[in-house]
Amino acid sequence: MYDDVSFNSEGADLRGRHYCQPDGPKPTVIMTHGTTATITMVVDSYAEAIFAAGFDVLLYDHRNFGRSDGTPRQEINPWVQARGYRDAVAFLREKQPDNPIALWGDSYSAGLALVAGALIDDIAAIVAQIPVCGAAFPQGLTDDGALEIMKEIFAQGDVSGGPEQTVGPMPVVSPDQLNNPSLLTPIQAFRWFIEHGGQHGTRWENWATRVIPDTPVACNPYVTAPYLTMPVQMMVGRNDEMVHCNPDIQRAVFDRLAGDKEFVEIDGGHFGLLWKASAAFDLAVNQQIKFLTRVFQNSRMI
Repeated sequence: MYDDVSFNSEGADLRGRHYCQPDGPKPTVIMTHGTTATITMVVDSYAEAIFAAGFDVLLYDHRNFGRSDGTPRQEINPWVQARGYRDAVAFLREKQPDNPIALWGDSYSAGLALVAGALIDDIAAIVAQIPVCGAAFPQGLTDDGALEIMKEIFAQGDVSGGPEQTVGPMPVVSPDQLNNPSLLTPIQAFRWFIEHGGQHGTRWENWATRVIPDTPVACNPYVTAPYLTMPVQMMVGRNDEMVHCNPDIQRAVFDRLAGDKEFVEIDGGHFGLLWKASAAFDLAVNQQIKFLTRVFQNSRMI
């Protein structure tokens, strides 16, 4: 069904799976996971369903996580992860220069897909599943001139951050926020991560460090939304319990999108559609396949 592949990003090899249709190249969906998860924690089930619908898929672990290389281990940095999308695109285009590419992200990576899509040339579509758009509107420059500054940061800016921009190391999830606080606080997060990350072979670890570099423009989809002219499907969880999935900010990002756009709301909060073999999962992936099929229906490649 897939080939194991790797490509370089920020001096580290990112590893994943390349699902290729047997009858030749098809539009490719680049997919990666959310905060601290790995590709074998339900995202692979989305990849398999999208592949079965007739698309190629490149699915990979973020730098510092899962099967991918990179240090410090378990460190989240939004700019570094956004550059991972850039380097995944470059990897595919070296092989198939004219093949259409869509970006797909879940949770934290969904917000980053909405950033990277404005900073990488010729992205054909974006699926942003339960995107992290922020607990509040980003501080600093968000409009005139912001995109050009973001492009410079994305291309060559120093995004290493420092101690004052670093949280952790600390547990990803915990059942006891009073005595053992964690990066993600809702009990629903604990239940999902322990159930899925605790399965054999996922390579998930229950600790992480988060670095948010102090850059002149925030790495935030609210800034990039007006420059996303490709079709975008934003899929949100009704009554999302994660503080950084503020529905007002998600809606504001959606309203600023410049191109063909589709807003889908799914029951089950943040994690409902991340339980495979569930009604929410089936509804979510079928809506995504319909969207991708519509976007590429005029292409002779599908």
